[in-house]
Amino acid sequence: GCNPLAETGRSKLQNQRAVLNQQILRAVRMRAGAENLLRATTNNKVREQVLLELSFVNSDLQILKEELEGLNISVEVYQNSEETFSIPLVPLGLKETKDVDFTLPLKDFILEHYSEDSSEYEDEIADLMDLRQACRTPSRDEAGIEMLISYFLQLGYVENRFFPPTRHIGVLFTWYDSFTGVPVCQQNLLLEKASVLFNIGALYTQIGTRCNRQTKAGLENAVDAFQKAAGVLSYLKETFTHTPSYDMSPAMLNVLVKMMLAQARECVFEQIGLSGIRNEFFTLVKMTQEVAKVGEVYMLVNAAMNQEPVKENIPYSWSKLAQIKSDHYKALAHYFIATILCDHELQPGDDKDQQEKALSQLYDSVPEGLMVFAVLKDKVQRKQLGKAHLRKAIVYHEEALRVCGLCKKLRNIEVLQEVLTAAHKRSLLKYAQQETEDDFLSLIQAPDILPKTEHKIETIAPQFSKVKVKDFFHKLGPLTVFSAKQRWTAPRTIRLHHEAGELGFSLKGGSPVQVYCLDPVCSAASAGLKEGDYIVSVGGMDCKWLGVNEVLEKLKSVGKQPMELDVISCQDTAASLHSKSATYSMGMQKTYSLICLAMDEDKIDQTKKAPLKLPFLSWGTKNRQKAASTLCLPSAVAGSSQIKKKLSPFTLLNTESSLY
Repeated sequence: GCNPLAETGRSKLQNQRAVLNQQILRAVRMRAGAENLLRATTNNKVREQVLLELSFVNSDLQILKEELEGLNISVEVYQNSEETFSIPLVPLGLKETKDVDFTLPLKDFILEHYSEDSSEYEDEIADLMDLRQACRTPSRDEAGIEMLISYFLQLGYVENRFFPPTRHIGVLFTWYDSFTGVPVCQQNLLLEKASVLFNIGALYTQIGTRCNRQTKAGLENAVDAFQKAAGVLSYLKETFTHTPSYDMSPAMLNVLVKMMLAQARECVFEQIGLSGIRNEFFTLVKMTQEVAKVGEVYMLVNAAMNQEPVKENIPYSWSKLAQIKSDHYKALAHYFIATILCDHELQPGDDKDQQEKALSQLYDSVPEGLMVFAVLKDKVQRKQLGKAHLRKAIVYHEEALRVCGLCKKLRNIEVLQEVLTAAHKRSLLKYAQQETEDDFLSLIQAPDILPKTEHKIETIAPQFSKVKVKDFFHKLGPLTVFSAKQRWTAPRTIRLHHEAGELGFSLKGGSPVQVYCLDPVCSAASAGLKEGDYIVSVGGMDCKWLGVNEVLEKLKSVGKQPMELDVISCQDTAASLHSKSATYSMGMQKTYSLICLAMDEDKIDQTKKAPLKLPFLSWGTKNRQKAASTLCLPSAVAGSSQIKKKLSPFTLLNTESSLY
């Protein structure tokens, strides 16, 4: 499911993304240091030098951001290698991450929490780390998807086994924002799970763009891939509602879901017209409504991309491409209806009622003085209305070409220019064929076309149950019992003697079995066995996964010889859990928070005034106790040091003097 050594255009782009992320991190650190110095100094000469340095760093960050946007719009790399004459589709790039070493934290937790020899689990820990490393370079096919899902499911086991709700075990996860390159660091496994989910959705988009759109099967696969991508991103939005990364914020995910469904709708239209569009009345009516629907959904996508707070972080070229597609497909809708009016006169054998009904369904309202049935019968009115639609089609085509010419990234995509130019020339040629000398008297305005579709496009929820995963740490015992939430005593060895063939206690439960009905005067009770103890081994043989009958057989097989049982007792786990939230507003109406480190709030004097958060990358003991483990990126300071702002992980996204 992975190919880390692949030298493809896609892998090279991803490597460039990783390099840019590191450069952005260095620049942000330099800016943070300069801002800290600016706050600390009162020397005017030093302040001038620092402000000059800040201007240089901000310029570098702006350049790096433009380079990252260039990677996000390098759509031609992800398209099918076959020669196509279609507008490119937009994929999502994979989120980059840093290496994580699970070895010491997990081995320490196994020894401390489960009281087992952690050296016996080195292979399992290595398998987990290998799987995570493989997920950084997934192959662009179903095998890559399955591998990412298997790691996501494996994280569920790891979370229950090793991440208690009351504390962190010291594993730091770092993921880079897909759009801004800004890193987010946390000890919370939810960041890891959410980022893997994002990459599953991103990989589906890359699979969709790779499909051959010149074949029916390829288009069907593309529609399916984009619907699944929308389903994964929608699941991410609904399940992980407090993610601290901009590319996974609810507002951004909402836009991405709309964009994926719009691309699926576009592929459906291409699929309908794949075998050719017959110049027939009812066929053209159907195509008009379908293509108008594509234009409408892209118009909604463009509107969503231009709303705060998404507008500041969505690639500019994506927004313009959505606008271009909206204008292009609206123009095609007007061209199709113009073809209906100009090429199809009402013949004696035609069904007049059906044609009138079909044509009237295309309009919400017709121009004043015109009636649909009159237009069908009157050759002059048909021609005038048809030319009005052609004029509107030409206006939309010219607007699409104008917007494409204004965007540097889109201007360099040759196939996009070719498709837009060919459609524009076709409308101009059609208009020239209908032109006569007295056309300057025609002042009819073409009415808007009502979009309609017979093909339902909706999100496809991820089917995690189809991927079968075995818990790497299966040897620890049943997860319902042996989890990070449960606290256990260290295993106690009970030396058991048979008394007239009786054990002195009964067993119940599944795996592992539990002691009950213990005779308080039996030898087992005298040796330290307690009511409710769990038996984890018999005679040195592990029995965490054995049932009552199997354990009884082992006990009876020893005969009258003394035997040793290893048992554990459950400790009180009723300690209350306090959560601390790291919030960011980024201009949203609501405030989103991430549940972070549990803190002993009883020790905090409520009467004391809360201090300001420490600046970027200040990870002192005091800061770790008072704040979440999210990187706090400070806002740029352009004015006096007397102005203090409350910092949050995304404060700098709200300032004009900052890049992000």
